[in-house]
Amino acid sequence: MKHAFRKHLEKSILHKSQNLKQKPSNKVPANVEDVQTFKEQREMNKFRNMLITDNLLPQHLDNYYTLLRFLKSRRHDVNRAKRMWEGMLQWRHEFKVDTIKTDFQFTELDSVRKYYPQGHHGVDKEGRPVYIEQIGKVDAQKLMECTTLERYLKFHVLEFERTINLKFPACSLAIESHVHSSTTILDVDGVGMKNFNKQARDLLIAIQKIDSANYPETLYRMFIVNASPGFKLVWNTIRGLLDNKTAAKINVLGTNYQSKLLEIIDANQLPTFFGGTCTCAEEGGCLMSDKGPWNDPKIVQVIEDEKWKIATRVPSIVDDMDKEAATALGRSSEAGFSGSNPSTPSSAHDLAGGSLRQRIRP
Repeated sequence: MKHAFRKHLEKSILHKSQNLKQKPSNKVPANVEDVQTFKEQREMNKFRNMLITDNLLPQHLDNYYTLLRFLKSRRHDVNRAKRMWEGMLQWRHEFKVDTIKTDFQFTELDSVRKYYPQGHHGVDKEGRPVYIEQIGKVDAQKLMECTTLERYLKFHVLEFERTINLKFPACSLAIESHVHSSTTILDVDGVGMKNFNKQARDLLIAIQKIDSANYPETLYRMFIVNASPGFKLVWNTIRGLLDNKTAAKINVLGTNYQSKLLEIIDANQLPTFFGGTCTCAEEGGCLMSDKGPWNDPKIVQVIEDEKWKIATRVPSIVDDMDKEAATALGRSSEAGFSGSNPSTPSSAHDLAGGSLRQRIRP
């Protein structure tokens, strides 16, 4: 059985790599696949049941991958994850997150992007959204002249909610494999004290506090590019303050970073100022375009109709060794089978000797 499972995975790996190179189809995928071990599912069930028992699981947050992110953030300690979850619920209530989409309009967005260049642009080779910030071009004084700290934080939360509820699902549908984290490029070219006055520091600290407490485990990897020798020295000190798991996600590169980015991101998904071929000229530039599968009307319609939730599956597999093999299909910690081959998830699972196939809320 194990040998057959391994042979099947080898064939599936080739199939997956071929699918990622194909041009997008006009047909919206019907399935989004992911893989978890029985141990992970037991931990998830324990955590979820604990939240239900204590009336801490609103229906709109009863989401497998949201729960999983909190579990991972607390190293699968369900009691610590529960405390973190309770804090998140309290924050959402106080910040009025659940109504922010209808209650808040960020009319100064174009001006803000001028003084704080940022935004999602395309996807990496494994289908994750790519988020870009050009820190060296931040003009904190002018930024705070066109908005306020309070309004910017609301915009930040609004965009994070859009990423969780639209962009991750759209990327998942586009590659038929679950996506719940991003690749980030942080350009520090020209960074100096002018970029980090008190207002800028207050803003960054507030953003970091919100993200770490309420949106954990959404960063897959980060590239810090155009890092000067001085920045690298400072980074060595900062790295020592981070836990190994977080530090391992961050790559600090100098000015010869283009080839490294192109290993991870196709040229047509990468702006020319990072060595790619995309200009998004018609949209006013790459950081103004919000380029990505979340702009595909057919995919957006599937998400709005919530049909993609029904199509998401998490087949159980026997042990962590099998999961390690399965993740070679194109996802590391996010594991995934290609949904374009209907036989892939069920056959792999059957060959592993299991019969449990769950339909879950994504």
